[in-house]
Amino acid sequence: MILRTLIFSTFLFTLLACGPTATAPAETTPEVETPAPLTFAEKVETAHQKESFRSHEAIQFDLQLFFGGNERLNGTLTLSTDSRQALIAYKDGKKIYVQDDKMFVAPETENLKSTRFAAYTWSYFFMLPYKLNDSGTVWNDYPNTNLNGDTYATGKLSFAPGTGDAPDDWYVVYADTETLLTQVAAYIVTAGKSQEEAEEDPHAIQYLNYQKVDGIPIATEWKFWGWQPDQGLTEQLGEATLRNISFVTPAEGFFTPPANFIEG
Repeated sequence: MILRTLIFSTFLFTLLACGPTATAPAETTPEVETPAPLTFAEKVETAHQKESFRSHEAIQFDLQLFFGGNERLNGTLTLSTDSRQALIAYKDGKKIYVQDDKMFVAPETENLKSTRFAAYTWSYFFMLPYKLNDSGTVWNDYPNTNLNGDTYATGKLSFAPGTGDAPDDWYVVYADTETLLTQVAAYIVTAGKSQEEAEEDPHAIQYLNYQKVDGIPIATEWKFWGWQPDQGLTEQLGEATLRNISFVTPAEGFFTPPANFIEG
């Protein structure tokens, strides 16, 4: 009996071994989405280390600026790295406070229009490489990558209606083809003018002498030029020097204007 059982078991095992072989399911490779290539603006912001810059609360520097042969600003700027708040303290004691789209100045301040221009323009030039993808920015290709004999990566920045104080302004940004640091930004100023009128006299700011502050590259010299699409930089209009650049953590209330300051 034992022998028969053993023979039957051996026979059954042989049948099973010769039967159809189960096929393991084919392994499937999960689809991996290819990240979209960085845009021009994203590449430039990355080169300027925007994330590291924004990890600090504020940046402070001394700025001496000449335009048209006259000193236009000599003081200390403290800017929140999200560009929402600023304090411009002139050497002569004058102060301008900025809270988003509101400016606050002493009651005796004359010419509020030019003061507001100063409050936002020079700060914007400094913050430009970190604001290229702000809400309301619109980017288009700019085919002319040649500027005064040198080749750059370029893009044209404009703004959606209702963006900021001057949505009709535009910029042509020229970045180094290797480092992608901003070298030149051509621009128009529409304050008090139509876009067509402003385009008759476009200017450019040139960013020079980059130095690292806490590992972040920052231009320590500016030059201002006339600019034409077919000529590039023309005559020099102004210049500025940035000194004592450092990241700071302002005390509570630092950006709050005195109670007697007025909104301008």
